Amino acid sequence: MESDKKLLIDKHIEFIVNYGKTHDQYEYEVSDYLRMSGLYWSVTFLDLVNSLEKFNKDDIVAYLKRNQHSSGGFSPCDGHDPHLLYSLSAVQIAIIYDVLHEIDCEKLIDYIVGLQKEDGSFAGDCWGEIDTRFSFCAVATLSFLNALNRIDQEKAISFVLSCMNYDGGFGCLPGTESHAGQIYCCVGFLSILNRLHMVNVDLLGWWLSERQLPSGGLNGRPEKLQDVCYSWWVIASLKMIGKLEWINTEKLKEYIVSCQDEETGGFSDRPGNMPDPFHTLFAFTGLSLIKAYPDMIKDVNPVFCMPQYVIDRAGLKPQLL
Repeated sequence: MESDKKLLIDKHIEFIVNYGKTHDQYEYEVSDYLRMSGLYWSVTFLDLVNSLEKFNKDDIVAYLKRNQHSSGGFSPCDGHDPHLLYSLSAVQIAIIYDVLHEIDCEKLIDYIVGLQKEDGSFAGDCWGEIDTRFSFCAVATLSFLNALNRIDQEKAISFVLSCMNYDGGFGCLPGTESHAGQIYCCVGFLSILNRLHMVNVDLLGWWLSERQLPSGGLNGRPEKLQDVCYSWWVIASLKMIGKLEWINTEKLKEYIVSCQDEETGGFSDRPGNMPDPFHTLFAFTGLSLIKAYPDMIKDVNPVFCMPQYVIDRAGLKPQLL
């Protein structure tokens, strides 16, 4: 098919494999706080396109072990503090490579349990910031570790539901603006804990479908520009609540492909901008969810943002409507 020829998959693989190899690059040095997440984005992308062998598994296992702290949490790289965000990324990498036994899972469980607050929310780290992103990170990580029973689930659910807004969406805290990224986190959280029936799916589906702009791309909230990463946050949320048909997937596919860099490989937020691993992964996961290139991209799980076969292997069955 002509459309298949437009996705320069080999260039994108080369872009990811070579990204960051030149360590004196300014962009690399100022983004060390994202290193664990960047590794997750890259590993997941390579697995989705059948190229996981292009990374050295032993090096990655060593990196994971080196960045698990005595508290049990993971930091993004050497010299940084542990955080729930990077702890989830580390476990996702370990699950993809099937090396969970290489990390101290019991210490990690204790670390996560210790971050739950009296109202059911989760702090991201010892410094105490509260955000619904961290609620998702906590339950997603614990589900991989078969330890969801170690937290107060009902209080955790109550907190996330308190962040639901009149428009059907969710914010980072009670009373804050709905945002597609937070919606994904909260809907994913409720999916893992089998509470999706508490979402107003028609209202939320309407809000999410309104994120598609004439270009075919999606934005994260009203009056903002489209960004290829919302091909994941919005589409995954629609997939979880059973409303994916409410957007024009063909137009979205055209927009996503228009964001690839035909010279260097990789995807950017909008056509003509600089590509990076973050937008590259979420371009491909969006394409996977809308079944745009089924012969080239594996199925992705809409809750965990990992290849579906990995989630099946882990025995996880999050709720989908």
